[in-house]
Amino acid sequence: MQLNLETPDFDYFLRGADGRTALVNERRLTRSFVIAPDALVEDWPVADIAALRAEDLDALLALSPELVVLGSGRTQVFPPAEVVAACLTRGIGLETMANDAAARTYHVLAGEGRRVVAAFVLAGAPTGDE
Repeated sequence: MQLNLETPDFDYFLRGADGRTALVNERRLTRSFVIAPDALVEDWPVADIAALRAEDLDALLALSPELVVLGSGRTQVFPPAEVVAACLTRGIGLETMANDAAARTYHVLAGEGRRVVAAFVLAGAPTGDE
């Protein structure tokens, strides 16, 4: 049996994410961000999924997704109903999960060639008192 490593033809490759950091290509990110296979929006100004507003989705929706994967941080936190409605009324699916699960899900969907966009809320770099 021959095994071949297939490297996706993406500009931005998400290697993993947790509640504090993410690795995109070879770069460690410590601030919330939005990613698609061909786009990276750094410093997405969202720090709390529970406080997310529909207009905070503008950066994601501009990338024309068929599905949005929302990484809510270290644990799963659901967004307000208006955020869910902003996607569903446009025919865009929205899945919310903890960042580690969101990273795996995004990777699978992007690898299947789906028009997926993911947004990750990161707590930022450690402050030293934790």
